[in-house]
Amino acid sequence: MATARTSYVCLACRASYKQPYDRTRQRSCPRCAEPLIHAGSAFAPPRRRDTAAWRTLTVLLNAGVGFHKSCCGGPGYRPRTLREVRERMTYAERSGEPVARALMRYNVP
Repeated sequence: MATARTSYVCLACRASYKQPYDRTRQRSCPRCAEPLIHAGSAFAPPRRRDTAAWRTLTVLLNAGVGFHKSCCGGPGYRPRTLREVRERMTYAERSGEPVARALMRYNVP
C-alpha cells in the first residue's frame, strides 16, 4: 500500500512539495534549506508569480490554518484575497475571537 502524501510549503521560494507525511521529521526546502511548513493534503498551491495569493497563504499558514481534509467536505472555507484576510483579522481583533477561527469564517458578521 502506498504511503499518504501531503503538501509542504516554502513561503520564501513560493514552492510546494508533495511528500510522505511524517510527524517526527523536519523537512527543509531543497532550494533555500529553510524549514518547510506542513500545509495539508487538500492544499492547492497558487502560481508562483501570484504574489497576493502567496501573501494570503503566508497569513493563513502562520496563523495555524491548514488545508486538511475533514472527511468528504474538504478543508472548508479559506480566504483567497488580502481584502478577505483583512476583514477577518479586523473582526478577530474587535470581537476577541481567535485569529485562526476568524480566518476560517465564511461570512463576517
